Parts: sequence; C-alpha cells; structure tokens
Amino acid sequence: MDQDTDPPVIEGARVRLRPLRRTDAAALFALYSDPAVCRFWSFAPWTLPAQAEAWLDERMGWRPPATFGWALADRSDDALVGTTSLFSLSGPNRRAELGYSLLPARQGQGLAREGVGLALAHAFGPLGLERVEADVDPRNEPSWRLLEHFGFQREGLLRHRWRVGDEFADSWIYGLLQHDYRRAA
Repeated sequence: MDQDTDPPVIEGARVRLRPLRRTDAAALFALYSDPAVCRFWSFAPWTLPAQAEAWLDERMGWRPPATFGWALADRSDDALVGTTSLFSLSGPNRRAELGYSLLPARQGQGLAREGVGLALAHAFGPLGLERVEADVDPRNEPSWRLLEHFGFQREGLLRHRWRVGDEFADSWIYGLLQHDYRRAA
C-alpha cells in the first residue's frame, strides 16, 4: 500500500470510519479536553485548542500501512464523535493494536461498538491480520466489556504502564486472534 494513502472510508449503519480532516480540530478538542474521556487515556485532558491542531498535524502524517487512524463520524452529518485506529501494524507478524474513544454525550448508544466492529472487520478481512491487541485501564469497565464483546481475551497486566498527570495507571492487555474473532462473529 502506498505510504501517502488515506485509510479507507468504511460505512456502518450509523457511523462511518473516515480519514481525519483539519476541520475535525474543534470536535477533537471537545473530545480530548473532556476529563471523562481522558480519565483512562494515556495523556491528560487538553487545555488549549492548539493541542488539537498539533495532534492532527502528527496523526494526519501517520498513514497506512503502519497506521489506520479514522475519525468515528456520525453518518447523518459526518461529524466526528470519536476516533478509532489500528496502529503499530507489524506486517511480518500480521498484528496491530486497536484504539478508540467516544464523546461522553454519545456513549451508551452502541456507536463505539459499531466503529470497533468496522475496524476489526477491516483488520481481519482486507488487512489479513492474525492478531489485534488492546490495552485498557482495569477501572474502565465499559471499555474492557466492549473488547470482551468481540471475543478479546485478557492476557496480562502491566503495572504502572501510563502516567497521566500525577497518577500512574495499570493496563490490562487484551488480544484477539483471527479464529476467535471469526468464531465470535
């Protein structure tokens, strides 16, 4: 795959995964300046809109085949309501990591489940991956329940993996193999 290629647009019933755009900056700032979103994230909540611009500058340069970073957009208006990504792709090992976030006002509606499902279908379909990994703070029950819904298995604990502000947080490591995904689907 060409290094300058955007990730593909993937349509779901209520959401679409699409490439990030500069016009997503305000929505990204709303997402990552929210303490509820960043409570279990790997960085502290943003305090300046310029942080969204800098994040976009960095992330828009990360493209397939190493990273598939999508805006999780509402299909009705194409507005960013979260993010979904497959990153740290290892072609020889057919492995990637999964990340996702969602605005609190949109949580509990099944949108993250739909977005993650689309990303996993792409990972185990067109990308031909054998394994997808995710790490989640053990206190973030909605997130680890989402992973377990898709058949992810909890494989280990990494203590004090992330430092956010003055707090160190643990991570549960989850893994999903292609044959387990097919069985769960």
